[in-house]
Amino acid sequence: MKGHYIPRIVDPILEFRLRSKGAVWIRGPKWCGKSTTAERFAKTVIRMQDEDYREQYLELARLSPSEFLSGETPVLVDEWQVIPFIWNQIRTEVDKRDEFGQFILTGSKQPEDSPKNERYQHSGTGRIGVLTMRTLSLFESGESDGRISLKSLFEGKTPKACKCEKTLRDYAFYTARGGWPKAVGLEEDIALQQSIDYIEGLVHSNISFDSESEKVTKRDPSRVRLLLRSYSRNCSTQANYSTIREDMRTNDLESLDTDTIASYIKALTEMYVLEESKAWNPNLRSKTAIRTSNTRYFTDPSLACASLDVGPDGLIGDLKLFGLLFENLCIRDLRTYAEAMNGEVKHYRDASNLEVDAVITLRNGDWAAIEVKLGSKERIEEGVNNLHDLVEKLDPKMRRPRFMMILTTTNVSYVRDDGIMIVPLGNLGP
Repeated sequence: MKGHYIPRIVDPILEFRLRSKGAVWIRGPKWCGKSTTAERFAKTVIRMQDEDYREQYLELARLSPSEFLSGETPVLVDEWQVIPFIWNQIRTEVDKRDEFGQFILTGSKQPEDSPKNERYQHSGTGRIGVLTMRTLSLFESGESDGRISLKSLFEGKTPKACKCEKTLRDYAFYTARGGWPKAVGLEEDIALQQSIDYIEGLVHSNISFDSESEKVTKRDPSRVRLLLRSYSRNCSTQANYSTIREDMRTNDLESLDTDTIASYIKALTEMYVLEESKAWNPNLRSKTAIRTSNTRYFTDPSLACASLDVGPDGLIGDLKLFGLLFENLCIRDLRTYAEAMNGEVKHYRDASNLEVDAVITLRNGDWAAIEVKLGSKERIEEGVNNLHDLVEKLDPKMRRPRFMMILTTTNVSYVRDDGIMIVPLGNLGP
């Protein structure tokens, strides 16, 4: 319904950041709802993507940046990366005014003159807070009842057993549709079209690269499409650039080196299309080497489905692929719920090939281990064994996990005799 706002988990976080920082930068993928959320808090809105005023805004920002930023606060500069030089003026204005809640910045791409995100974070330290926003989690879209609260689990509360009415087909649809606010609530075919259009726009967009190699800086839509397809097939794995290169094999392979692939992945990460998971490095009782490669994920699993031209029924027909992309769906939601507690989602893998899909770490040192499984009894038992094996490998002096969980597609949430929780994604909430 037009005009209807879907409450977001970041709403209270943004409200708090505005009370505790001079400015807040909301970053994340296009269409995830950044501008809509920001406008609910802003008193003055500057839309840099508005072609009717864009040139006027640019000219004013160059001639008089302080006047450009004037207005009732908070002032929202939407898609601020169009004028990255305004960052320094915002920092100056925050210092000069010496008040919180002055500015909100939104952006769906790293500024073109900023190869490294840290440049901006560091230069804004103490003045500009950074807030990541993603597509809708199942709890936000109303498709998870949230009866199993991640926050409550970290507080040590034991959840009661409960049912979940979601089917495997439901999860396949949520994976292929994604959490795009404009897609939620639409008829299935229209909803699925949104991520397809997103990928088409992305393939033909002006993707820029930070590289001295001429062949890398020349954007090639067919290469972008090939990379997205290969990345999708290797989603939820630690596939290296060479593996992705082999998967992308074309007639002109010699022009497609790993540096090219690395530059494409970097560019897509800076556009918040990809969001990889870092490795968790605990203290172990043995000398087992920990693998430090990132796990490959999209910011939303629907982008993988659109890249591969596969819908809900196609996922049901290919359970191996479905398992990989369902993991991406779960990681997306876990990130949203965990970050509401200032938590971070990582993964574990060691030289013995023991893997745990998600390790949530909090600032106070608490952590939890989660395995993602589609739902068969054998797969769930495999996940349970992985969790037990991980705990066995930990240094005895290390803090034990607050909880361990199998996140799955079954119809009942419950706690096993060994303390491991079995939780359908449709029951999980913040």
